[in-house]
Amino acid sequence: MIVAGFGYRSGATPASLHAALAACETTPTALAAPADKLATLTSLAEELGLPLIPVSPTALSAAETQTNSPASRAARDTGSVAEASALAAAGPDAQLLVPRRISPDRMATCAIAQGKTA
Repeated sequence: MIVAGFGYRSGATPASLHAALAACETTPTALAAPADKLATLTSLAEELGLPLIPVSPTALSAAETQTNSPASRAARDTGSVAEASALAAAGPDAQLLVPRRISPDRMATCAIAQGKTA
């Protein structure tokens, strides 16, 4: 499974999410985000025909990220919400394929992880 994990500000638009995903230059098989922010990502998941995986706060803080954003650390107890979402959703022993990419408007981030299972 190849998961695109997202982190985004409350004012993020569908264009912000598309741009962050496009910056990763990888086609995912699922999308993931913090469970309390899934509503914003629903339309992108439906448009792409991909499942949407909610990520718990515990899973976010447990994931080891390459990026260490002070804002993400303060808000979600992780260095990168996008990276942590992708890694947690991809399952145990997942590997980060694409570290956090930021949309041009700086409203959304996306990272790609691959899990060991199909």
